Amino acid sequence: MDPDFLNIFTQPAALNEFLAENVIAQGERRKLIKPTSSNNAKLEELKLLLIDWINTTLKEEHIVVKSLEEDLYDGLVLHHLLENLGSLKLDVDKLALTEKKQRQKLSVILEAVAKCLQLEESQLKWSVESILTKDLLSTLHLLVAIAKHFQPTLAMPPNVQVETITIENTSRGLKTASAVEYITENKDNLEAQTKNDAFDELFSHAPDKLDAVKKVFLQFVNQHVAKLGLNVKDIESQFADGVILLLLIGQLEGYFLNLRDFFLTPSSTTEMLHNVNLALDLLTDGGLLNFSVNSE
Repeated sequence: MDPDFLNIFTQPAALNEFLAENVIAQGERRKLIKPTSSNNAKLEELKLLLIDWINTTLKEEHIVVKSLEEDLYDGLVLHHLLENLGSLKLDVDKLALTEKKQRQKLSVILEAVAKCLQLEESQLKWSVESILTKDLLSTLHLLVAIAKHFQPTLAMPPNVQVETITIENTSRGLKTASAVEYITENKDNLEAQTKNDAFDELFSHAPDKLDAVKKVFLQFVNQHVAKLGLNVKDIESQFADGVILLLLIGQLEGYFLNLRDFFLTPSSTTEMLHNVNLALDLLTDGGLLNFSVNSE
């Protein structure tokens, strides 16, 4: 057995209880929330919010949910929720008493969800089997997706994340892989993406302002490289070989670049790429570049 699997549990009793409740067949792979995430305050806040949202939505139908794991697996609550929120009429019985009927019911419901949310199969973070087996991670992903689509004003706590473990039962024993997974939007990443996309927006929606922006950049660049007796008139052509970029970095960071480390007068594409790659490495090492740039 993979030793990392054992490290998830603080006591042997917890491991025995886990294996007793979670039978993983040969060749099967399952992703679960680690027991170490059970005391996650933001996770509990999200669970309580979703329960309250469901109960408020279905109040007139006298449906009360107390547990996301125990009360949603048979499809009854999900059926009522979709009919109430999306005015959907699902061709399936309200009550499904046998496991076979529950599986059929969930299949219809989840197919309707995917169609409403316009999700491809590869985008789904849940399945009939995972909901039916009361998998909390899948249930949370499903409810968050439904809430975001039908009630986008619902104030879900951002950055809710859990530690997960993927367990695969192989011929050599249990193989595991740990990860951190976000259930609600990572707003830090969204803000970073928004900042990184500012120039894309400029190019797409305000091309008339490009000349003004380029003029500001030229003034900034020349303010620093003029000390080296240089003058930049065109950003696209004069930055292409990496020389100006390297010299600018040297000026801004206050250090001297050894002429043996780069090509001052590159005569080939290979030499130009060497210069640009060196510049990108310097920016990355200095903590000034935290996203991928294609040197070509």
